Amino acid sequence: MRTTILITSDEFKAPGTELFDFDPILPGGPEWLTKPTLLALLSSIIVIALCWGAFAKPKLVPRGWQNLGEYAYVFVREQVAKPNLGKDADRWMGLLLTIFLTVLVWNLMGVVPFIQFPVAAHIDFPLGLAISVYVVKVYLGVKHHGVRGYLKGVVYLEGLPGWAYGIYAPLILAETFINSLFTHFIRLFANMFAGHLLLAFFSSVGFWFLFERLTVLGAGIGVLGVAMTILMTAFEMFIQFLQAFLFALLAAMFIASGLKGSH
Repeated sequence: MRTTILITSDEFKAPGTELFDFDPILPGGPEWLTKPTLLALLSSIIVIALCWGAFAKPKLVPRGWQNLGEYAYVFVREQVAKPNLGKDADRWMGLLLTIFLTVLVWNLMGVVPFIQFPVAAHIDFPLGLAISVYVVKVYLGVKHHGVRGYLKGVVYLEGLPGWAYGIYAPLILAETFINSLFTHFIRLFANMFAGHLLLAFFSSVGFWFLFERLTVLGAGIGVLGVAMTILMTAFEMFIQFLQAFLFALLAAMFIASGLKGSH
């Protein structure tokens, strides 16, 4: 016996990957000018404005934007740059602070009312930033150690017998030059993608059962959906900060590997 289940337009439909498909903002305009692109540009403006307001005319006693900027600077310097780059930390603070703030603002766009889309949930943006860090890493390795010296530094492992290099060398080279790039951007992208879907799901549940199908049972489910949306938003903000930190931390580790000529 075969049973046919009819799904009508009146039933609840969970949000899916259509949340990440965007038409051009201007009808007939360039295809690349979509909401994520516009948000990425807005994020850049916000980061530039923050840094300008904080550091253009610093005062001895920081206040306002300078206070916020110095908190961010000290956090990145002490938690990201110095543990990985040591004496070279200050030389790379401009890049690392920019990476951290950019990714953080990208992510926070996902909880801003009426915007509600984390830029990093669109794979092109974290991939592009990760490629930039990757190019810097390889450039530094070749510049300071030469191609041969850099490759030798990557595969060398003290105490490893010569016969084992046939197994070890391909694995560590793949890790250094392929896997590192992939893992750098995919963690950020996957977390923002999944978080955006979860928030959209719970908010849709709340809206549907409170406004579209209001019943005694539906009201309870709707209230639960709203409560979960609030709870998940708070949790998502923590994840957004954490992912910005981890992305900047990995960037510092990769830059250090290029400078040291090792994996």
